[in-house]
Amino acid sequence: MALTGAIVVGCSSGGSSTTTSSGTAKVSVMLSDPSTCMAPNGPYQHVYVTVTDIKANTNATAGDGDSSWVDLTPSLAGAPQQIDLLGLANNQCFLATLGDALELQAGNYQQIRVILADNSATSNIKNNACTSSANCLVLSDGSTHTLQLSSESKTGIKIPSGQIEGGGFNIAAGQTKDLDIDFNTCVSIVEQGNGQYRLKPVLHAGEVSTTSSSINGTVVDSATNKQIDGEVTVALEQPDSSGIDRVFMSTLTDASGHFVFCPLPQGTYDVVIVGQNTSGVVYSPTVVTGVSTGSAVSTVALHALPVVSVGSATLQGQVTSQNAANPAAATGIDAQLSTLEAVSSTLTVTVPLVPSTTQSSVVAAITTASNSACPTNTDCANYSLSVSAGAPFVGAFAAGGTTLTQSTLPASYTVDGIAFVPSSGGTLDCSPNELKATAVMPAPGAPLPVSTLAFAGCQ
Repeated sequence: MALTGAIVVGCSSGGSSTTTSSGTAKVSVMLSDPSTCMAPNGPYQHVYVTVTDIKANTNATAGDGDSSWVDLTPSLAGAPQQIDLLGLANNQCFLATLGDALELQAGNYQQIRVILADNSATSNIKNNACTSSANCLVLSDGSTHTLQLSSESKTGIKIPSGQIEGGGFNIAAGQTKDLDIDFNTCVSIVEQGNGQYRLKPVLHAGEVSTTSSSINGTVVDSATNKQIDGEVTVALEQPDSSGIDRVFMSTLTDASGHFVFCPLPQGTYDVVIVGQNTSGVVYSPTVVTGVSTGSAVSTVALHALPVVSVGSATLQGQVTSQNAANPAAATGIDAQLSTLEAVSSTLTVTVPLVPSTTQSSVVAAITTASNSACPTNTDCANYSLSVSAGAPFVGAFAAGGTTLTQSTLPASYTVDGIAFVPSSGGTLDCSPNELKATAVMPAPGAPLPVSTLAFAGCQ
């Protein structure tokens, strides 16, 4: 099955009462990872990261050196643990146990940081799979490459309140809870022009239970009622503050068409599915709304578009970035690109990219840089995103089977870009830090006109 793994710090009964000091609670921490980029379907056999600490703070604006940070994994300081994010999970969804449940002050924790070992710090790593570095990846051809870090080894990978389920991890006095950190490896690795690989982390977090914490289902072809021979991407999404569904986790179906998200924070999600078979046939996006943790989505039938040549559309464009202090100077940014589609009058979702694209099959990550083709005083990068050209099918979840109806809205997309400071561990950049290209209508089989996301006011 297409399981997500989790690294567990401690063992506890999620949500159960336990004996603690007055005003304190206990928390265990997990790290999970979807495997949409795992070989043979994707480029990576293994992705190894070495965790040295996980910290939390009740202050959403606390800085790097603030004394209010709580160390959730003190045992890792002298014994960092290396984890293969694409490793096999056990039947409880977990990859490894990192320590005992830690007693901490009750409260609503609105910042979390994951700190990785510096690549030169290898002496304390047992059975180091990277040999000469602390973090690395293994490509499908068997070659090993160092995974370049930035602030992840100093201030840590930042998970702000907007990327924590419910806006914060809330734990009351006397409780024991499990905290899951979802590490989206497939969106978090950038292949640079010099042949190196850099971590540009994308993380989310939320409370999970060690039981009844999954959403699962099966995807088939509507015409044959059999599994799709190809690649099917399933995204689990929730609305952001503006009401747009954003990807929380993603996975691929297995050879039988099954998928499962586990472990998973309690909540309600929308399931967004796209696919392409080995003959190049693309399927219309399919959305099942209102799925609660612990549910079986049953069988979801995808509808194939009739002709291979008109099954997908290509969204092409450019991202530019300009310095804030000196508008006559260029500056580079990391940008995360998503394709948004209105599937009804009240719901806009993030549609995963068609799996044949050279970009990530969920969202795309690019880095702007100096180039002779860039507009004056900017750094830039071009993008090319493949999406389904079919109108979406939508249905509200029902335990006995979901009825899907094709949307009356035509297939149309908006390219959404979010800017980050390069090598910052996830710090937003530019003013504004999010831009949307004009909504575009897919022209089946032909590239669309260039749309530019022009970021200004960048660091």
